[in-house]
Amino acid sequence: MRAWLRCLCDTARLMVGQPSYEAYVAHVARTHPGTEPMTPAAFFRNREAARYGGGGGGFRCC
Repeated sequence: MRAWLRCLCDTARLMVGQPSYEAYVAHVARTHPGTEPMTPAAFFRNREAARYGGGGGGFRCC
């Protein structure tokens, strides 16, 4: 039941454009050893900026 609920939550996050922080941390550990991953708050801000065009550069789709 717990695995099913986690899958449901991950799906909902992806539907609204918020990838899993845990998956991000695992990716950083696997592909960028020695690099400190962003904090959960920084990760959230980064993904929001990527989705909505933050960072002062105006709106960007891709």
